[in-house]
Amino acid sequence: MLSAVSVISLKRSLLLIGCTLALAGCETVASKVKLSPEVAASSQVNIASLSDVVARNPQDPEAYNTRGSALARAGKYKEALIDFDAALRLDPNFAKAYANRALAQVSLGQQQLALADYERAITADPNYVTAYLGRGNLYRQAAQYDRALNDYNRVIEIDRHNAEAYHNRGLVQQAQSQHMFAVEDFNRAITADANAVPPRVARGISYIALNDPKAALDDFNTALATAPGSVEAWIGRGQAYEAMNDRERAKASYARAVQVAPKNAAAREAFNRVGGKTGQTYNLVN
Repeated sequence: MLSAVSVISLKRSLLLIGCTLALAGCETVASKVKLSPEVAASSQVNIASLSDVVARNPQDPEAYNTRGSALARAGKYKEALIDFDAALRLDPNFAKAYANRALAQVSLGQQQLALADYERAITADPNYVTAYLGRGNLYRQAAQYDRALNDYNRVIEIDRHNAEAYHNRGLVQQAQSQHMFAVEDFNRAITADANAVPPRVARGISYIALNDPKAALDDFNTALATAPGSVEAWIGRGQAYEAMNDRERAKASYARAVQVAPKNAAAREAFNRVGGKTGQTYNLVN
């Protein structure tokens, strides 16, 4: 039988999915990642070329904002802050720079400073969805769910096809055990972005809570077809099989989760719970 603790563990992992954000105008992940040597080298070349742009355009706030975004993508958050500060000195109403600076601050653990910057971005541009999403995510992580919902609802008012807003609103409802409402929002997120993996994984978790492990399994398998390295999807797949009393397939799924992310505590706990043994081969049959 699948324990409540195991579902909670995966919900905590889903919070991390919901925290994956994009720097305004540049896609990135707002968490500290280790770049491969090839990517790191490419990043350095890009930063060098952007530095040339800054040198030629020292009064252009966009030049500093763009280089700051590249620095943040390379994990150089403190250097990125310097560029965002420069952009904002040149243009105190530059909403994108406020939002980008907020993301860098989040990566440095400075949530209160980030919150203040998101609010400045919203003051500068009351329709800037990136700032509402960022602030909503900070509220959600702090369990200030009403405030988070207000921000996600505002995004949907501005852009009714915004998949991230529906997904994150669903995560709030999921955290409050309102799984039927959560599934509806995950459905909307998937309709808006059919290839998005996080809402499928999140919907699978809510299906398990609603005692529909077969629907959950479909979601996890679909997610894995797109993102075979998703540890959350492998853990969810294992939980779906556990709920279906298929212990062997659950072991195989958890074994793959451990293989994908050896340091993931939820994967390791689940693998041990079902009696998985390190070094043993498990058959991943669908």
